[in-house]
Amino acid sequence: MPALPSTAIAHPSFRIPATPYDPSYPSTDALIESAPMRGQFNGLKDLIDAIQTITAAAVDATNTLPPGNPATVSVSVSGNTLHFTFGIPQGLNGTDGTNGNDGAQGPQGDPGPQGPMGEISNMDLSNAISGTSANSNGVGTLGLVASSPPTQYEMQAVADKLDELINALRR
Repeated sequence: MPALPSTAIAHPSFRIPATPYDPSYPSTDALIESAPMRGQFNGLKDLIDAIQTITAAAVDATNTLPPGNPATVSVSVSGNTLHFTFGIPQGLNGTDGTNGNDGAQGPQGDPGPQGPMGEISNMDLSNAISGTSANSNGVGTLGLVASSPPTQYEMQAVADKLDELINALRR
């Protein structure tokens, strides 16, 4: 039986100190010794433990690239978080589609609030007034009982009252 190397420990309760991982050990067709092999495993474990643990991922930005450019992505590590930035090319403009069918008539909506009063110009007001009659309340009643046939005095009183009414209704 070959002699144990100097790093071997006979008692199994002792942990073999990790040695740097040696990818050339064991050599091809060599007999494997437990202590150096354990050291190899411990060295590999130390390398694995040294790898940074990623516990989260975040998209920092998504940028629009011009049409025809290739898509891009960049990744960085900050602490235990992967940070991604994407570049997505914009598509080319497509052709217009056909018009769709008209939809069904919607329900009647609620009445809206009262709108503000409209404004009327002086010309609109003058035109409206000139097309209406004046107030005839200032013209008193005739209070005449005509005889049959009416006298010239009664006819003159009717003519005077008619003139008064016409003048009151004019603008």
